Amino acid sequence: MNTFNGKITISWNVIEKLAAIATTECYGIVGMANKSFGDEIINILNIDNITKGVKLNFFENKFSIDLHIIVKYGTNISTISETIINTVKYKVEKYTGIKIDTINVFVEGIKVID
Repeated sequence: MNTFNGKITISWNVIEKLAAIATTECYGIVGMANKSFGDEIINILNIDNITKGVKLNFFENKFSIDLHIIVKYGTNISTISETIINTVKYKVEKYTGIKIDTINVFVEGIKVID
């Protein structure tokens, strides 16, 4: 982004972290799921990776975010997904000023919690 005072550059990793934090703060989310084989290797090596389950895409001047989540058993998946989409879109756009075109939610698992 170019501003009156200079240029602002936001790392993709920052956007992914914002999306991950916003997602995990939503009710019914147990955690994020691995989005790739590389995530599994990071888990084996015990490297902390808050962006596990988040993928930022940029195509034809549009940003989209893929979220791979694990939900709590007994919660309404469509309601959780809508909440996540609205929350992540709002927070990422608010904190970065970058317009997010699409957010895709992939429910990768369900976990029973006592």
